[in-house]
Amino acid sequence: MLKAIAIIAVVLAVGIAGVLAVALTKPDTFRVERSLAVKAPPGAIYPQVADFHRWTAWSPYEGRDPAMKRTFGGTAAGKGATYAWDGNNNVGAGHMEILEANPASKLRIKLDFERPFEGHNTAEFTFVPQGDATLVTWAMSGPAPFLSKVMQVFINMDSMIGKDFEAGLAGLKKLTEKQ
Repeated sequence: MLKAIAIIAVVLAVGIAGVLAVALTKPDTFRVERSLAVKAPPGAIYPQVADFHRWTAWSPYEGRDPAMKRTFGGTAAGKGATYAWDGNNNVGAGHMEILEANPASKLRIKLDFERPFEGHNTAEFTFVPQGDATLVTWAMSGPAPFLSKVMQVFINMDSMIGKDFEAGLAGLKKLTEKQ
C-alpha cells in the first residue's frame, strides 16, 4: 500500500514539475488582437468606443450579468473617461480609463482587473480607413505573471479572449453600419 502511494506521489510531483517547466517557457507578455472591416468612416465608429455608456450596445461583456453595477466618471467620453464594473463570476470587477483618444485613428485604455484575477493591461482600438470602410482593430496586451503562464499551459488565452473581441467587433459593425 505504501509503495502505491509513493508511486502516485512521484507521478504527481513529476506532473506538477512538468507543468511548471512548460509555464516557464511562456512569454513574459501577451497580446490578443482581432480586426474587422466596418463600412463606415472612423468618425462614425469612434463615438461608440470612446463613450463607455455606449458599450452596452455592442460589447460582449455587457450582457453576461444583467445585474452588473456600473460606475462612470471623468469626462463624458474620450480622454479621461472612466468606467468601473462589479459583477458576477462571468464579468468579475475592474475599471478602465481612456488614456489616449484620437478620433481619426486610435483609442488607448488602461484596463485593470480586480477579480476573478488581478491584471493590469492596455486595450487599444485603432481605426484605419480602407476605401469606403474602416479596419477596426481591438487589441489587449500586458504582462504575463507566473500564474498567468501556468494557466496558459491549459487555456489558450488568444482563442478565449479573441472570440470575445470578434463578437464585440461584429456588434460594433452591426451597430455602426445600421446608422
